[in-house]
Amino acid sequence: MDQPLQKRVQKLREDLLYHSELYYVYDSPEISDYDYDRMFAELKRLEEEHPELYDPASPTQRVGGKALDKFEKVTHTARMDSLADVFSFEEVEDFCARMASEVNRPAYSVEPKIDGLSVSLIYENGVFVRGATRGDGVVGEDVTQNLKTVFSIPLTLPEPLTLTVRGEVYMPRAVFEKLNARREEQGKALMANPRNAAAGSLRQLDPKITAERKLDIFVFNFQGGSLYEDGHAPVTHAETLDRLGALGFKVLPMRLTTDDPAAILRHIGQIGAARDELAYDIDGVVIKLDDLGNRRLIGEGTSTPRWAVAYKFPPEEKETVLEDITIAVGRTGVLTPAAVLAPVRLAGTTVSRATLHNLDFIRQRDIMLGDRVIVRKAGDIIPEVVSAVKEKRTGGERVFVMPETCPSCGEPVFRDESEAAVRCTNAACPAQLWRSIEHFASKNAMNIDGMGPQIVELLLSNHLIADAADLYRLRAEQIENLERMGKKSADNLIRAIEASKSAGLERLVYALGIRNVGEVAAAALAGKYGTLDALMAATAEELCQIPDFGQITADCVVNFFSHEGNRALCRKLTEAGVLTVSTAKPVEDLFAGLTFVLTGTLPTMSRDEASARIKAKGGKVSGSVSKKTAYVVAGDAAGSKLTKAKELGVTVISEEELLRMMGE
Repeated sequence: MDQPLQKRVQKLREDLLYHSELYYVYDSPEISDYDYDRMFAELKRLEEEHPELYDPASPTQRVGGKALDKFEKVTHTARMDSLADVFSFEEVEDFCARMASEVNRPAYSVEPKIDGLSVSLIYENGVFVRGATRGDGVVGEDVTQNLKTVFSIPLTLPEPLTLTVRGEVYMPRAVFEKLNARREEQGKALMANPRNAAAGSLRQLDPKITAERKLDIFVFNFQGGSLYEDGHAPVTHAETLDRLGALGFKVLPMRLTTDDPAAILRHIGQIGAARDELAYDIDGVVIKLDDLGNRRLIGEGTSTPRWAVAYKFPPEEKETVLEDITIAVGRTGVLTPAAVLAPVRLAGTTVSRATLHNLDFIRQRDIMLGDRVIVRKAGDIIPEVVSAVKEKRTGGERVFVMPETCPSCGEPVFRDESEAAVRCTNAACPAQLWRSIEHFASKNAMNIDGMGPQIVELLLSNHLIADAADLYRLRAEQIENLERMGKKSADNLIRAIEASKSAGLERLVYALGIRNVGEVAAAALAGKYGTLDALMAATAEELCQIPDFGQITADCVVNFFSHEGNRALCRKLTEAGVLTVSTAKPVEDLFAGLTFVLTGTLPTMSRDEASARIKAKGGKVSGSVSKKTAYVVAGDAAGSKLTKAKELGVTVISEEELLRMMGE
């Protein structure tokens, strides 16, 4: 082995680990990003040229590896319970009184509740070997490769310890805002909030996508193992966090240890006041016994520890100015108004836009251009205009009027009296065409890998396609010289387009973008008619015989196929070799007549996969809970749907119980 080379590689690894810790854990970098990137690039080149120098703990191994087919299950060595929520200072005082009645002068640890995704990190002999999501608290998903992309997670510890810690993975606000700005430019749906964005990013099957999302973590609990080489067992929670910080973990800031309930309330107020200035989202404050022996004495409840509670902040409302109302044209031609607001910090993010849904929404709330308005986030997620502050009107406010022509193509718009939507009547509208082709290629439609909005725009602007069927006439040599492409990218895209030909009638019908026809309705149509030709010949009366198909949906299907342009598109797709027959397996009737609602993050399945398996057993999947709902399948971080289910007395089951019902 070349000794100077080996020393250089080792030096680069040590320097990169040192500077990563300064940057990601302590937020005090000593070198520029440029210098760091140069060192990283040199190390990566040397390791590629000399495979014998491979080290799984090298900084270069944080962003690598193949994409997975699925996540493996992991059974946690220690339960990862959630906390009981409280919503008032009185409830916090009641909690402290209960603790004081069971232990003598208890001390508490008070710390911010990071709004992210809970994970466990397992180290063996000082090396990070496995990371898993919380799941249902007992079984989670192995996301080790994705967690390696989080630079504040040490791959090795300074001591050869075997231990498990728990942390909260989150997406910094600045990263979230940049991600959403990029998605908006690309015409993609915006991420709801940093918490959802972090959860989705951590569950990507390709670690390279996770790496692009720049996730971070705070470690907040010691789950088991040894914190010290001499076997010393920590006595308090504060001691464990100090020790974890010394081992290189990024631990929770703004912590307070106190035995005074009044000091707890003051600290909650201080954390709440600082909420807007933080670089990450928090949704509350955790209060828990500091003494680990007292925790064991108090014990656990059925699903939450008795020695801790989470105080949740109330929904935040802010006043700002409605500066303008813009119009976006969707792929079905609907003109949707959006509020342009004077930027305001709200529930942890800067809000400058909010949906206004439709003209009826604006009229019912008497919202005018130039109004001062009250804005909040529904469930701390979606920005919405609550009301206009009419008493502050100056007389300069103006009534908003929907445009009479489409802002994308200039053609007349139309409003059907039976609905609130205003639509562009031009089937060749550029905004509709772009979004229609993007939808056609999307994951749940024809699933053309690599065919994102930028590529669609590139192909349209270079006049290589005029509709979705033209995708199947593309050749690699036509696109390899386009901006951001190249031979390899072009070859991969053509292969993905070719592979999509066998997607089947179910996906094709959904991909066509027929109004009011989602994935469930598309699958029902494919199952009923079997071929595209038979579906195109269907009458509204026949379609209304399909379960849950009403007159409106039936008319939408008939109207779509009555347009010669759409029929021509279908002929072109058939001629291109796209499969136009159903590939669905026969549906079982195990869940016939039962409606399911999915909420939260399931331990081993995505919602799409769970929905497909329920439908394959003859069940229905709905997006909202009602008295007709048979079961709500609840996963991690289940929200308002779980609350509604409990209010209505709907049976709530876990993923494990769902699989048991399926006989799996």
